[in-house]
Amino acid sequence: MERQYDSHMDTRYLRAFVAVADQGGISAAAQWLGYAQSSVSAQLKRLEAEVGSAVLVRAGTGAVLTEAGERLLPFAREALSLDDRMRRAVLGERVKLRIGAQESLAHVWLPDVLAALEYGAAGPGTAAEVELSVGSRPRLNQLFAAGELDLVFQYDAGRPLIGPHRVVGHDRTVLAAGAGHPLARAGTVTVDQLLGHEFLVAEPGCTSEMLFDRFGRDLLIDAQVAMVTGSLAALLRLAVHGRGVTLLPELAVARELETGELVELRLTEQVRPVSIVAQWHPRLGLAEVPLRALLDLAHRADPLPEASQRALVS
Repeated sequence: MERQYDSHMDTRYLRAFVAVADQGGISAAAQWLGYAQSSVSAQLKRLEAEVGSAVLVRAGTGAVLTEAGERLLPFAREALSLDDRMRRAVLGERVKLRIGAQESLAHVWLPDVLAALEYGAAGPGTAAEVELSVGSRPRLNQLFAAGELDLVFQYDAGRPLIGPHRVVGHDRTVLAAGAGHPLARAGTVTVDQLLGHEFLVAEPGCTSEMLFDRFGRDLLIDAQVAMVTGSLAALLRLAVHGRGVTLLPELAVARELETGELVELRLTEQVRPVSIVAQWHPRLGLAEVPLRALLDLAHRADPLPEASQRALVS
């Protein structure tokens, strides 16, 4: 017999389930939600009764999603997001737009774009309550895949993207080193000179991809590459103190170049610009309006518009 499902599932059950998935256990989820642990356990049992399958395996103070729970999780997040948007629409509140961005974009370029949206530069009816998350590429991709972000701004890593996306701008790629680095005094720098010094790489999907595209596989094999775990700020501090050279978008090093802590190394050949890509989820309902407005504002704030023009011509 075909199972009959209740189409009016209580969102409290889904909220408890998502909280356990995010917090890693029932006790931690209860504390985060502000509920008694017994209340969260009861909601999870009701959820499992509703869907007809166990969604969690309890182990001490922790909990692990079952295969059914893994399948349910993205739909639970989507349902909670829809519930939030519905309530905001009924109450006449601003729609929420959850945005993620890499550190360099979030600290230098994106604040001006978000300010323009807030002050109505995109026209009437485009306002939104923006929730910004700043993180590394792997973390942003994880949040986006989990449905916790509506829109993500990242530098192009040279990999194909699935779903709606758009190039909103370009940024110049800069080879930089600390003011006291041996190469800082060179007029121009050749590939052979670079091989004698360590490259500082923030994350494999970003800087090393640019190194690969510019210099080729042979150079990457011979080059001394140092992976810096942590933030962009940590990488920049190492570069400032002369620990190596780094190849990054100009926005990421603009402040350090301006203060003189870093200097740009002039290469014998110009390095190609890197694209700024926006990726978003489809079917965002009322949030589509501010999202489209934000994309247009981002394009208007292109840090390197001449590169975008050349891309359109080509």
